[in-house]
Amino acid sequence: MLKYSMAVSTLAIALLAGQAQANPEKIVFAIGGSPQSLQGQTAQEFINQLEQRLGDNLEVEYYDSGQLGDERQLIQRLRLGTVDLAAISSIMSSVAPEFAIFDLPYLVKDRDHLKRIDEEIIMTDLAASAEQRNLNIISTWENGFRQITNSRRAITTPSDLDGLRIRTPQSDWRTRMFSTWGANPTPMAFSEVFVGLQTGVIDGQENPLSNIYGARLHEVQEYLSLSNHVYTPIWLTAGQQSWDQYSDEVREAISEAAAETQAWAFAKGAELDDELIETMRDAGIAINSVDRDAFIQASNPVYEAFAEQVEGGQALVDRAASLADQ
Repeated sequence: MLKYSMAVSTLAIALLAGQAQANPEKIVFAIGGSPQSLQGQTAQEFINQLEQRLGDNLEVEYYDSGQLGDERQLIQRLRLGTVDLAAISSIMSSVAPEFAIFDLPYLVKDRDHLKRIDEEIIMTDLAASAEQRNLNIISTWENGFRQITNSRRAITTPSDLDGLRIRTPQSDWRTRMFSTWGANPTPMAFSEVFVGLQTGVIDGQENPLSNIYGARLHEVQEYLSLSNHVYTPIWLTAGQQSWDQYSDEVREAISEAAAETQAWAFAKGAELDDELIETMRDAGIAINSVDRDAFIQASNPVYEAFAEQVEGGQALVDRAASLADQ
């Protein structure tokens, strides 16, 4: 009888082991960007890195191009646990107001500056604020420096934006910025922008070059004005419920893969900045540079509002600015 019981136990253990191998841990990962955008390319690099670490022990169910909703909807899905990982950018300011620092014009000098902000501010203060709201910031990647396109005229100074209907992300601070500059900001999901431009519902939009090119927005726009007005990070974010349920092995693999992907994303973003300007110029869109000083001067009211409305806002801006030239 003992031998029979041991045999049954051994068989049960073997079956359970086989079942575990047949049912690897699954991650549902979603982004809003297209596969061709830097966001999409970065997501794919992350998946490759993750699969190298976990192999058959992990199944990644991946959705791009807003298939599971825009960023606001993805945040809700993260909290509900129906999405495990998502790439979230501008809308993060609706989660914790401190994230709106990345909607302030001309705050981030370059990618090296962003890396220092990431170490000193994002992964400390901002990550803690997100965690209080059941979101886990795993890594900071990038959408890139944002530029302005439109179908009406070249933008050189803020006055050139007067009256233009410019699509912005669903961010109160981005709409405030463009209102301050004289435009008529129109928040809209990124997946709706191409048709909005094509039909004339909006005159223009602002996005990093890789998003503009990846979504073919340059095909329905006449002018690309290189403003570099905002550098937009993107955060690989987990819902706290999903994160807590992962094994230590999976959490470690995600964190390591995300860190490797950060370096890849920053290098790729710099490369695309140079490549895509020439590619889009060859495609026929007129390209110009803006008067940076005029835009900076016109942005003072946005900084003043941030300092007044976000608790500790001025101190946060000062800390970020102090990291620019280290």
